[in-house]
Amino acid sequence: MNQPVAAPSPYQTYLPWSITVTVLGACFCCLLGAAPGVVAIVFGSQVNSKFAAGDEAGARRASENAKLWCWIGTALAALGIVWTIVSFFINGMSFVPNGGLEKLLQGH
Repeated sequence: MNQPVAAPSPYQTYLPWSITVTVLGACFCCLLGAAPGVVAIVFGSQVNSKFAAGDEAGARRASENAKLWCWIGTALAALGIVWTIVSFFINGMSFVPNGGLEKLLQGH
């Protein structure tokens, strides 16, 4: 009945960060921006299982790889956010047809 409880891994999984990066990358940087987050999720999910299996070096490597891919995803998401802001200020409301902005503002 009493099963031994495995000690938690001393290595971080970076799962919250990688999930956040995946969502932000998909929103601001297209699906290419979400790819590093998905890779980070895969590596992060391997940390605890490798540590539980006794592969401490593998758990450390998986944690380091998850952190690396989180940083890459963060950089792409940040570039996507900057690109969105810059393109909004350059283009403004140019996507609205002629006279469409005035109609929107007047409520017609």
